Amino acid sequence: MAVANLVRQAIATVAIGLIAVPASAQRAAEIDFHSIGRAAPLEQDINELELTGATIDGNGRFIGSARNGEAPPGIVPLDRDLFTSPDFYADRGLWSDPRYFRCNSPLAIESLWGGNGPSLIGDDPPESAPWGHCDRDYPRSSIVSPYPFETAEQHYEALLKETRERGGPTLHSYATVPGEEWNGVYRQPRFVPDNEYWFTMRHVQVPTILSLLTDEYRERLVQEAYHHGHTNKPMWPSQYCWPEGFVRRWHEWAAYDRYILVTPDLVQILASGAMNFITNIHVGREFNMEGQVPRLGADVPRWYGETIGFWDEDALITWTSNIQGWTTHSAFEHSRRMQTIEIYTPMRDDEGTFLGLNHEAVLYDPEALVEPIRIIRRLVKQSAYDDPGAGTFVFAECIQAIFPVEGTATPVTPGRVLQLEVPDMYGRPWAQLWEKYWEQDMEGPEETDIFSFE
Repeated sequence: MAVANLVRQAIATVAIGLIAVPASAQRAAEIDFHSIGRAAPLEQDINELELTGATIDGNGRFIGSARNGEAPPGIVPLDRDLFTSPDFYADRGLWSDPRYFRCNSPLAIESLWGGNGPSLIGDDPPESAPWGHCDRDYPRSSIVSPYPFETAEQHYEALLKETRERGGPTLHSYATVPGEEWNGVYRQPRFVPDNEYWFTMRHVQVPTILSLLTDEYRERLVQEAYHHGHTNKPMWPSQYCWPEGFVRRWHEWAAYDRYILVTPDLVQILASGAMNFITNIHVGREFNMEGQVPRLGADVPRWYGETIGFWDEDALITWTSNIQGWTTHSAFEHSRRMQTIEIYTPMRDDEGTFLGLNHEAVLYDPEALVEPIRIIRRLVKQSAYDDPGAGTFVFAECIQAIFPVEGTATPVTPGRVLQLEVPDMYGRPWAQLWEKYWEQDMEGPEETDIFSFE
């Protein structure tokens, strides 16, 4: 059942009214033709919505509907929820109800103990956790892909066929490639006004995200939410200098300014923050289709995948495959079968001046997702490389100072000697620690395979 219906049922049950949906649409790319696979508008502009989960705003004001474990007016709480249950596995029948998460967004749950700001967990944690707003959500229909493709290969081939029918793909030389416009530094998307998108997990109810996932990955997301909000045992890869993974590119604080460099054969996008991120787009190349997934090199998954692409005039259309399965905290895990179609379309003002790139991405993952999903954001150009004060790319080198000691992320001072348990880095190491130390008396996963993402 679609989560929109589940939310409406829960709302009707507790008589709190319907979710308001503004009529305007968030910005998709502006192109002068109707495309079969890009630039479809969004029905919902997330930038016009208020935050869903409990948090503290920049002025120190509480945003939520109730604090310190009290239920909001008109809301009938469940007999057990994420913050009172001793076993979230036994609560599968409640996961579709926003009240199970006290109507909090995934990011709000991650932040309740003070991981991203002031603590909101209350006087008697975790039972005293606050409530978000049960009448706020981002519609699922604006998250799922609007295009008719089941795989990234189908999507890419359709866009390539469409481009050929329009006289392309464009074969750029150094004289024609849009490097003068594209080359430069692009501002961190979080700092661009009105550039919010659903993947930051601020405006969406947890059941809405769960409705996008297969049963196994739905369980994984609730497991993460439980250990964020209930046990306060987050296992963020950045804590331990673990890899950040492919999808982390869309997390608001992972990758800061983007550095884009364009040549006729290769477009490179660099970013750093929690870790260093690199996207090499090989223009005009084709994937080797032999193996588990399409690839360019060896049949071995890569942390940021491998990417091919082509130009449709001044727009760049890409296909990424061969991605290592991993996690993105406060979002969801992805498998090795994830592939993406990403389109970078120039944005211009009324005089035609280049402003930056509209970045549209459609994510395919038949193991983790029940259907493809889409993310749209804007990459606004901040400066050329030779502008005064442009700065240089900051390479992030992670020096580990926090270690998982008996299942708890623990700061370790220089000179301390400790016995270290090394998890299987390719077998959900975060879950290994949770299950060993904090889930001993729980029902446990329906299926446990700690050695593979397959």
